[in-house]
Amino acid sequence: MFTLSQTSRAWFIDRARQAREERLVQKERERAAVVIQAHVRSFLCRSRLQRDIRREIDDFFKADDPGSTKRSALCVFKIARKLLFVFRIKEDNERFEKLCRSILSSMDAENEPKVWYVSLACSKDLTLLWIKQIKSILWYCCDFLKQLKPEILQDSRLITLYLTMLVTFTDTSTWKILRGKGESLRPAMNHICANIMGHLNQHGFYSVLQVLLTRGLARPRPCLSKGTLTAAFTLALRPVIAAQFSDNLIRPFLIHIMSVPALVTHLSTVTPERLTVLESHDMLRKFIMFLRDEDRCCDVCESLEGCHTLCLMSNLLHLGSLSPKVLEEETDGFVSLLTQMLCYCQKYVSQKKSNLTHWHPVLGWFSQSVDYGLNESMHLITKQLQFLWGVPLIRIFFCDILSKKLLESQEPAHAQPASPQNVLPVKSLLKRAFQKSASVRNILRPVGGKRVDSAEVQKVCNICVLYQTSLTTLTQIRLQILTGLTCLDDLLPKLWAFICELGPHGGLKLFLECLNNDTEESKQLLAMLMLFCDCSRHLITIP
Repeated sequence: MFTLSQTSRAWFIDRARQAREERLVQKERERAAVVIQAHVRSFLCRSRLQRDIRREIDDFFKADDPGSTKRSALCVFKIARKLLFVFRIKEDNERFEKLCRSILSSMDAENEPKVWYVSLACSKDLTLLWIKQIKSILWYCCDFLKQLKPEILQDSRLITLYLTMLVTFTDTSTWKILRGKGESLRPAMNHICANIMGHLNQHGFYSVLQVLLTRGLARPRPCLSKGTLTAAFTLALRPVIAAQFSDNLIRPFLIHIMSVPALVTHLSTVTPERLTVLESHDMLRKFIMFLRDEDRCCDVCESLEGCHTLCLMSNLLHLGSLSPKVLEEETDGFVSLLTQMLCYCQKYVSQKKSNLTHWHPVLGWFSQSVDYGLNESMHLITKQLQFLWGVPLIRIFFCDILSKKLLESQEPAHAQPASPQNVLPVKSLLKRAFQKSASVRNILRPVGGKRVDSAEVQKVCNICVLYQTSLTTLTQIRLQILTGLTCLDDLLPKLWAFICELGPHGGLKLFLECLNNDTEESKQLLAMLMLFCDCSRHLITIP
């Protein structure tokens, strides 16, 4: 009896527990069903709303609507808010294109302030909303620019459209609302443009321009038109100029824009007016002042890695060849930054092939990853690098040495001012360089007396270190470098005369002492002698 009662009780408790669990499961199912139904209803409602909004937008932008170009700015603003509310980049690309065309069309209207889209920036109630909207629209323009391919005709037209949007709303010079009486609004509008550019920069504006320029220029045949290249480079310069050449903006400009392969070459060919703008703002000097600092130069090189560091260096060399006066005044800084860039690349130059190296047309076997997309531009990059050993730069760098005469009656040699590819025949250079026996006897005489710590000696040492580093880094064009360095008849004799003047007694005693000293000064002095020996050996081996 007692056992049966316990069994019944256990059965009753177990059954009650099961019933309770079933009720809980049922409640959870009902709750889940409610949540699912809510999500479904929400999805259907959103889809219906998005469909209705898109239908309304399509009606607004009907191509056959004769009044579409004369709609008020407020109407465009409202329809833009609706488009941005439902915007999906793949689904709404055509609608976004029509919106941009409508906005630009409104900006071109004559004497119709209510039509100008930018007029809403003057409305106290809409200013903040308008600024937020134009920021979103311009960044979507950037998103499209990252995806479009300039070699495709339709994409090229869209690139022009979105660049026009960015050009129009990052500068007030084309805003008709500021003409006449509206001139008083210009400071406030300039501030709005600066705010917009700041927003774009924070989101990676320079990366977008880098992708666009690289896709359009790093090709066998560049596909960016003059207008497109001008617009893109103008947009790249605007934040830097607006920030009064702040280091915070010069850095991304160097990393993302000046590292585009052979950019300066394309600018000089397609739109030389942009180079005039660079020169008018003395940009090369500002680049030199920024990069001569070792930490900043190292930071830029590490951000770029070796291949693109070479692109930056080649663009700076080309820019320097166009501004010889700046190089004459900033020789020390320019030599310093070039040496630092070459030293960074040299760390990854390998003497032989291995599983960790990649072949580079200029650097040889390279232990960093190689961007093979740059191969299409490598011939242009090499031409830019040739400025380093071209006659004009050699004369600027070695001006202290070349300005001295070996003999009073001897006239300095004259070389043709030429492009970097102008390399003079070197078959009889050695004979011409040392043809006067009196001069040879004079320069071989160890005279001594020049302090090695003087500014003149340090400058020449730094220049020799630059060229010696280029010989050991740019391994695949080493002969080109040596040929360029030896194309001036009087450089080697005068360099040797300079070497003979070093130290208290002259001769090679100073250099023998340097071999036993592992100091930076000793390495620089030896680099001078090594450069002379390499160049002389190059002349001697010419048949």
